[in-house]
Amino acid sequence: MSDTVKAPAPQLIQGATGDWEIVLGLEIHAQVVSNAKLFSGAATEFGAEPNTQVSLVDAAMPGMLPVINEVVVEQAVRTGLGLKAQINNFSVFDRKNYFYPDLPQGYQISQFSQPIVGEGIVHVELADGSVREVGVERLHLEQDAGKSVHDLHPQQTYVDLNRSGVALMEIVSKPDMRSSEEASAYVRKIRSILRYLGTCDGNMEQGSMRADVNVSVRKPGGDLGTRAEIKNVNSLKFIQQAIEYEAQRQVDIIEDGGEIKQETRLFDAGSGTTRSMRSKEEAHDYRYFPDPDLLPLEFDDAFVARIKADLPELPDDKMDRFQAELGLSHYDAGVLVAEREIADYFEIVAAGRDAKIAANWVSGNLFGLLNKDATAITDSPVSAEQLGGLLDLMADGTISGKIAKDVFEDMFASGKDAATIVDEKGLKQVSDTGAIEAMVDEVMAANQDKVEEYRGGKDKLMGFFVGQVMKASKGQANPGVVNQILKDKLSG
Repeated sequence: MSDTVKAPAPQLIQGATGDWEIVLGLEIHAQVVSNAKLFSGAATEFGAEPNTQVSLVDAAMPGMLPVINEVVVEQAVRTGLGLKAQINNFSVFDRKNYFYPDLPQGYQISQFSQPIVGEGIVHVELADGSVREVGVERLHLEQDAGKSVHDLHPQQTYVDLNRSGVALMEIVSKPDMRSSEEASAYVRKIRSILRYLGTCDGNMEQGSMRADVNVSVRKPGGDLGTRAEIKNVNSLKFIQQAIEYEAQRQVDIIEDGGEIKQETRLFDAGSGTTRSMRSKEEAHDYRYFPDPDLLPLEFDDAFVARIKADLPELPDDKMDRFQAELGLSHYDAGVLVAEREIADYFEIVAAGRDAKIAANWVSGNLFGLLNKDATAITDSPVSAEQLGGLLDLMADGTISGKIAKDVFEDMFASGKDAATIVDEKGLKQVSDTGAIEAMVDEVMAANQDKVEEYRGGKDKLMGFFVGQVMKASKGQANPGVVNQILKDKLSG
């Protein structure tokens, strides 16, 4: 990413005593793409019937021993490399002790003092073009808990252990963010990187990616305030809403003479507010100690090098290439690299063609119809090859730009190729000078008064004459030929 971008200004909250600054850090929980759980062979498919993907290990039956999933380890290293982070060849799994109905072991196997991935860096671009450099403190592996279901019975809670033992990567940022927009953009960027890497599908609505948001306020440049953690926020919109409400809540309390409690809170999407869940535990409250059933995790540099050699081109690198090699603007490149599927589609459309025109059609015409139908680009009825074929018909003069837009809508509705639609509807552009000259003569004969006005100096009437000829040709006359013939005849 370019080093010429500007740094963003912090988001300030106005209080009775002046301005306050928001300080934010996020813990992103990302479910690892893997067919099996972290320490068992049980399946991880989303949407299965409750308690149908639970092994004896996941249910914490006596005598069951965890066995590390090598694919999960590879995915964690792959993610660390994508975050430009330190890969630790030696890491340790710990037991994090707490009790909850959906945690059958009475502890969670996680990593504490020696995680698999250390410090990294993420560049987050904001709407105004400024960039925030957000530090990653660590990435560690841990197993997910099950799910408590409270809405199936008025007096009972049901427990589904399908998620119990599912592998999670917890990506912990440094407290580098200063606005709700930055926090949302950071999660969006992490999600993009993980999806490019294929290590997490990023489906926040399904719970495979969620964030704990740590919020505190302080006077600008002052000491860090006491933070509150907002647990398990599962959409970018809710992350911003939760931050803005919580920051204002803290300012109001402090200015009223109160103190902020270090606690865990929940975000209520219905009311747009946060509410207290429990006091925030410290590390010693969990009584971490190395899991006696698991040896330290060790691998050599060759293991890391093999994974690194297989990394795809990531969003920042692809964005730089689109600008340097294809001549796209910073904005256009940013839109097209946001999702790997979009970038792949665009590159097929742009191959051997004008990249700017291709970008306009993908981000404008295609996105417009996809958004209208709530359709993902992977399900587009117009393939990248088909859109490229449409652009070829425009480039060689077979159809005009105006007709191309109508043809594209037909392609989207029918799934047919552009050439097929053009042939079926007889839409080929007329470039025959004789035919166009005849149409020009008819238009001039019908508008002699306008001809005299044009010849008297009203040059702006050229647009009128072009429009009349295009109307007469039903939009199929070649605009360049029309303009040239009109200029010759009107100047005569």
